[in-house]
Amino acid sequence: MTERFLKDTGARIPLICGAMYPCSNTELLSAVVKEGAVAVMQPLSTVFANGEDLRETLQAVQKVNDGGCLGFNALIEKSSKLYEDRMKSWVDIALEEGVRFFVSALGNPSWVVDKVHAVGGVVYHDITERKWALKAIEGGVDGLICVNGRAGGHAGAMPMDELYESLFDLGLPLVAAGGVGSPQDFLDALEIGYEAVQLGTRFIASEECTAHEEYKQAIVDAEEDDIVLTRRISGVPVSVIETDFVKKVGTEVGPISKKLLKHPRFKHWVRTWYAARSVWSLRKGAKRGGGYNDYWQAGRSVAGIDSVQSVETIISEYAEALAGAPEAKTEAKA
Repeated sequence: MTERFLKDTGARIPLICGAMYPCSNTELLSAVVKEGAVAVMQPLSTVFANGEDLRETLQAVQKVNDGGCLGFNALIEKSSKLYEDRMKSWVDIALEEGVRFFVSALGNPSWVVDKVHAVGGVVYHDITERKWALKAIEGGVDGLICVNGRAGGHAGAMPMDELYESLFDLGLPLVAAGGVGSPQDFLDALEIGYEAVQLGTRFIASEECTAHEEYKQAIVDAEEDDIVLTRRISGVPVSVIETDFVKKVGTEVGPISKKLLKHPRFKHWVRTWYAARSVWSLRKGAKRGGGYNDYWQAGRSVAGIDSVQSVETIISEYAEALAGAPEAKTEAKA
């Protein structure tokens, strides 16, 4: 039951390389679409972390696309007018360059939906629970990226199967995001009923990702219990590897920040301040080796990752597992 997702994206395999800051580099995106899967560009990563021109990068990735799909990540949380205008201009550039699959997050997706639907595209939205799914549906989205409690980055709280059970009656394509580090994990998610799976951590530990080799090796070496949630990056829980630095600084914000993050008037300003600060910390952490005061984002899927592999190898293993799976493994619940 992956047909709706494959139709929405044009990809050959129901697999997404999720948008990651700062790890969504051009080589990684290009390798994913070349193998027939979906690669979602994170524009902040392209422009700020990698110093690339957005339009030129979109064109370069599209040139090597071979039955895959290049998507675009629109982070739509209201912060500054400058940021909102910049994101809208980036979405316009992506549409001009032929991108028709968008993943929105952190806000009301209606303006993204209006722009994308006007040219025949589709929008999936990141959600962590049913109430956010309902709001996204009100905004007109076409599918949901279901972020569970095993995800890297801004993780949810619910287990993968429980999150599905709370959403499948909504009638939209559901994509599992979090905890998938092996082909068997992939099949297990499809057996639950998801129409596709989004990977993040697995693709950081790939040859094409420009993350530092020590970061990649830390993913390979980590066990599930080495992943902790910290609020010190963005004010909301983010999954990271528990390094000596993380142990030293702790995972909670101070009492003043904690109060402000709960305040309806000030929480957006505080999160914007945290986000601006974390952009540089996450970038340094991804580009530099150990011994620095930086963070390494990763999800609990590290449990299924035992080596750094090429994107071609990763995707072929998942595709082969899907091709060889019993029919029951790919049928969604009625």
